[in-house]
Amino acid sequence: MRRFQTRVAVCAGGGEVCDGWVLGVVGAALPLARSDLALGTTATGLIGASSLIGIFIGGLAFGRLTDRIGRQRMYLIDLLVFLVGSLLQLTVGSGTELFLVRLVMGMAVGADYAIAGALVAEFAPPARRGRLLGSLIAFWYVGYVMATLAGLAMAAHLEGPHVWRWILATSTLPSLVVLLARLGTPESPRWLAAQGRHREADAVCRRRLGCTLAELDADAGPSTRRPSLFSPAYRGRALFTSTFWLCQVTPFFAISTFAPQVLFSLGTTGGATEVVLNTFLLLGCVCGVVLMDRTGRRPLLIIPFVVATVALLVLGVLPNGPAPLIALCFAAFALSHAAGSTLQAVYPSEVFPTEIRATGIGFAAACSRIGGAVGTFLVPMALDAWGVGAVMLCGAALSLFGAAISLRAAPETRGMELSRAGTPEAPHT
Repeated sequence: MRRFQTRVAVCAGGGEVCDGWVLGVVGAALPLARSDLALGTTATGLIGASSLIGIFIGGLAFGRLTDRIGRQRMYLIDLLVFLVGSLLQLTVGSGTELFLVRLVMGMAVGADYAIAGALVAEFAPPARRGRLLGSLIAFWYVGYVMATLAGLAMAAHLEGPHVWRWILATSTLPSLVVLLARLGTPESPRWLAAQGRHREADAVCRRRLGCTLAELDADAGPSTRRPSLFSPAYRGRALFTSTFWLCQVTPFFAISTFAPQVLFSLGTTGGATEVVLNTFLLLGCVCGVVLMDRTGRRPLLIIPFVVATVALLVLGVLPNGPAPLIALCFAAFALSHAAGSTLQAVYPSEVFPTEIRATGIGFAAACSRIGGAVGTFLVPMALDAWGVGAVMLCGAALSLFGAAISLRAAPETRGMELSRAGTPEAPHT
C-alpha cells in the first residue's frame, strides 16, 4: 500500500515537473524569440503570460470535467497535450502562433494541478497526506529549476536564430517519460464511490491498497445531492484557497519570469544570480515538505508570508542597497515563498469534498493565475515606468495581504481524515 501510494505521488509529481518546466523555460527562451520574431514589448509580455492565461482557462474548465468523468482519463490526456505542444513549439513561425501553442499548454497545466492534487489526496493516508501533496510543489520546482538551467546553458553555448525553439522544446522529454509512467494508474476509489460504483471502488482498494473501501474511508459513498463550490458551505473555502494562492504566485511570477531584467535593475549579474535564486526556491520547498506534518498547515502558511513581506519591502525601499543585503533579501524571499507554496497543493485538495475536489483545486489555480498573468504582463512596463523599487513594494503589499487573509481564514487540517476535512461541519477556523 505504501509503495503504491508513493508511486501515485511520484507519477503525479512528474506532471508537476512538466508544469514547472513549461513555465520556467520561457524565461531563457523569450529574449531570443523576441529578437528572432521581432516581438514588441506588448507581444513579449503576452507570450510570457500565455501559459498563465491558459492555466486560468484550464483550471476552470478541466477541474470541473475531472470531477464529472473521473481522474484517470484526464490524468493521461493532459500529458498528451504537453507532449504535442512541446513539439509544436519547433514549428511556430510568428508571435501569434507561439502565444496560441503556449496558451493550450497552459490549459494542460491548469488541468494537471486539479487532477494530480485530487488523485494523490484520495489515495493518501492522513499521516502522509501533507507530505505527499506538498511534494507535488517540490516536483514543480525541480522542473522549474531544471528548465531554467537547461535554458541558460543552451542560450550560452548554442548559436543560431532558432535556439529558442529548441529551448522551449526541451519539455518534450519529461512529458514523454511521465506519460509512460502514468499508464496503468487506476481510478480513484473515492471518486468511484461518490458515483455509486462501490464494487469497482472496493476492487481498487483491495488490489492496490490491501484494504476494503470501508477501511479506506468509512464515509465514502454517493452524495444525496451534488454540492456546489459556491454554496454557503464552500464559498468561504474557495475564496481562501484562491486568495492565498494568488498572493503567493503573483510576486513570484512577476519577479521570476523576468528575473534577469529585475536582477540587472538591482545591480546584480543575471545568469549566475538567477541560478542561485532558483536553488534557494528548491531548498525552501524541501523545507516546507519536511515541516508540513510537524508544524501544521497554518504556521507554514502565515510565517512565510510575513518573511516575504519584509524581504520585498527592504528591496523596495533600498533597491540600490549593498549587494549582500540584496542577495540576503532575495534568498529570504525565495526560501519563505517556496516553503509556504507547498500548501498550494495541500489546502485545495483537503478542504473540498470528493464531488467538487478537482473543481475547487482548478478554481483556486485559475484565480491565482489571474494575478500571475497580469503581473507577468505588467512587469516590463512597470520596470520601465516606475523602477524596480515600486515593483518590489507591490509584491510586498500582496504578501502582506496574503498574511492577513491566512491569519483569519487558514484552517488546520493536519492528521484529519479526508472525508471529514471536506465536510461543512469540519472545524476550519
